[in-house]
Amino acid sequence: MRIKPLSLAVLLSCSLVFQAQASQESPALTYSQSAQLIKSTYESQLYTLPAFREGHFGLRMYRQTLDDKYLPAVWTDMAQVASRLNRFASDVTTPEQIFLYSEERLASYHDDEDERGQRRYTVTKHQPEYLYLGVDLLGAMARADEYGLKHKQDKTLRSILKRYDFTRYATDPDMIEAWAAQLANQVYWLRQLGEQDVVKAFADAFRSTYPDSLDKKLSPQQYGNKIYGMTHIIFGDSQYYQKQVNEADHQWIYDYFRDNIDTIILRSKEDVIAEVGITFLLAGLDNDPVVEKTRQAIQSALNTEQGMIPSVDGEFDLTYGEHRNVLAIMLLDWQGVHQAPTVKNQPQAFSSVPY
Repeated sequence: MRIKPLSLAVLLSCSLVFQAQASQESPALTYSQSAQLIKSTYESQLYTLPAFREGHFGLRMYRQTLDDKYLPAVWTDMAQVASRLNRFASDVTTPEQIFLYSEERLASYHDDEDERGQRRYTVTKHQPEYLYLGVDLLGAMARADEYGLKHKQDKTLRSILKRYDFTRYATDPDMIEAWAAQLANQVYWLRQLGEQDVVKAFADAFRSTYPDSLDKKLSPQQYGNKIYGMTHIIFGDSQYYQKQVNEADHQWIYDYFRDNIDTIILRSKEDVIAEVGITFLLAGLDNDPVVEKTRQAIQSALNTEQGMIPSVDGEFDLTYGEHRNVLAIMLLDWQGVHQAPTVKNQPQAFSSVPY
């Protein structure tokens, strides 16, 4: 049967209308469904990721869900902690050993050409031991403590921490401009371990280094460093999504985020945006408008075909994207805070503790 040109045009027109209607009627993903899509992408490839990324993802998902399917990845994290502490306790204890280790770590920043790398190299070369104490040793000791564990030579490792006054790092404006989020982590880890309390000193120095009146003069990297530092103050206080925080204890941060959320979304990468939203969830402020705005921003960045949030350059590398995507999962489908896993509360997670 031959179709007349006019009839064909009508049929095509109707087809386009029906297709458009079908597209419009296709339900958008909920926030929870978006989170599940990202989670499925990563879970299908979890054990192909480098050990650090596998452990990072698995620990956060376990703390959110308490689902034992993540325990193998948690074990990977424990194994890395044990390996690092074993090395430090046996090979990096004397001032000379610490100096040599730190110089080797510092060299890895020498060739970094971006602003962050150059800042870190320039300031840390004058006190390279920070890379050992803060970035490596302290983080591993704090993680073991969170699990309810400690190294067999814990006294030796603590004696190393006691040799140094962390105030010199935590209150140095140049150090804050290079390591804001890391310093926020570290001052809370020190408090957690009962070694030294420089939380307030750091917060005061941070606010002095980054007065709000100078935001417009900050480079994109420095603006991101400021927001990262603020979110990690909250994260540190929560012991990384394990405890609810009190908004009043950090009122200046929450007030700033509320007043500047539109600018933050405009100027920041997706992982920073997600972290800002999570700080409100950690304070039990689930219905705050900031949470909704950050969720909208993160969901709009989701590529449903790839099942993940791409980088700002549009790349879909699972390893490099793990940090922002696990944060996106948490923001979009928040499950509350859980102090886990610990030897006391989840003994099944420690049936085979790495040496």
